[in-house]
Amino acid sequence: MQHPITTNTFVLSDQVLVISSKKILEFKDSPNNPPIIVMGYDIFDPTGNITITWDVVSWTPDGYVAVVKMNNYQMYRPIMSPGWTMGWAWPKNEIIWSIVGAQATDQGECKEFPSNVPHSCEKSPRIIDMEPGVPYNQQFANCCKGGIVSSLGQDPDSSISAFQMSVGNSGNTYKTVSLPKNFSLLGPNEGYTCSPMSVVPSSISLSSGGRRKNRALMTWQLVCRYSQLRASRTPTCCVSMSSFYNTEITPCPSCACGCMNEKNCVIGNSALSRVVGTSRKTEGSSPVKRCTQHMCPVRVHWHVKKNYKMYWAVKITITNFNYNFNYTKWTLVAQHPNFNNIAKVNNFKYKPLLLYESINDTGMFYGVEKLENDGLLEAGSNASVHSEVILEKNRKTFSLNHGWAFPHKVYFDGDECIMPLPVSYPSLPNSVLPVSDISRLVIIIQILVATFHQFI
Repeated sequence: MQHPITTNTFVLSDQVLVISSKKILEFKDSPNNPPIIVMGYDIFDPTGNITITWDVVSWTPDGYVAVVKMNNYQMYRPIMSPGWTMGWAWPKNEIIWSIVGAQATDQGECKEFPSNVPHSCEKSPRIIDMEPGVPYNQQFANCCKGGIVSSLGQDPDSSISAFQMSVGNSGNTYKTVSLPKNFSLLGPNEGYTCSPMSVVPSSISLSSGGRRKNRALMTWQLVCRYSQLRASRTPTCCVSMSSFYNTEITPCPSCACGCMNEKNCVIGNSALSRVVGTSRKTEGSSPVKRCTQHMCPVRVHWHVKKNYKMYWAVKITITNFNYNFNYTKWTLVAQHPNFNNIAKVNNFKYKPLLLYESINDTGMFYGVEKLENDGLLEAGSNASVHSEVILEKNRKTFSLNHGWAFPHKVYFDGDECIMPLPVSYPSLPNSVLPVSDISRLVIIIQILVATFHQFI
């Protein structure tokens, strides 16, 4: 039974459930322990999640063979390099005899099997994807991409990852097998929280060219959801702005992603920056950032470029300030009221996110593989990608006043970026005259010129 403490806090047995204004659910074991975020809500992708399906496809003498499939149902949040890591705890003394399409990071202690050594005897195994180019006999369908998984909106065919494994010491009947527990998913950071695994109707697959349906013996499933607050204590991107009608540039807010000090960044021209620029990010290591006033790994710059009679143009530039980290299969989401009338997008691909049938103001941008801009490279001479967006005007709503030409929200790789304060947006110069005043000025000049010619 729930006993309300305040308007947004409830007691459930020995835990406290806190509902915050950011639509985040948190559990606290006690007031002194930090909260564990268990669910996040994304206003631009309210149903987005990663679903993990565990299909028992056959029995073995001491266990079963399972196909584990991970579907990324998030519209614009990919899993980038160094890729996903999946973990769980066995309920009994299960082992992994063999695995295809992935591998356990630790074999564990297998003294009980001196002659036939299992792939992993870990009580809580951690599984990672195989790298591209592994031998054919180690591959499985939708495997071997280095753990990189595209978002559903960007590339549905690449939004799946899967592997097959043979589990032993588990029992080989419907009544003796037990569901794994305590699932975790790194994607690649700790932003995901997974639900308990549950039994669902058996999965159906097709064979014989789609003419035959095959059902799994058993199917278990769980859902993992992302929370930006859990993934990082500080923001990961910021937005700067400029325009053709104002020479001043609105930079990212100072200390938007933390403040600069000699321990958390390097100066661009220093010898250290050249050293870390040649290294690769490995698990457990932190990207080394270039020193900036905003200290964000990524900056998105929005430049109002042109104002034509029927159209107007925006240039979007994304810059990476990490020296040892590339963003693979990146995505950018922006919200603007004129996105319902986009005429052309250069260099990037664009897909509207139709949250509501009557409102089309949010869209996703991503790179084009043929143009080699689907990866945002580490800090340096090639650390930026850009696009020009042409938008058709709506005479009733278009304006260059009061920051209307700039986005309401911006997300990079699924994380919301820090925006400048509206009062700092580029504004029209005070010296700009209204159309009526300009017309009067033109007439006066014409009269003065005509009068001048009479005295020549």
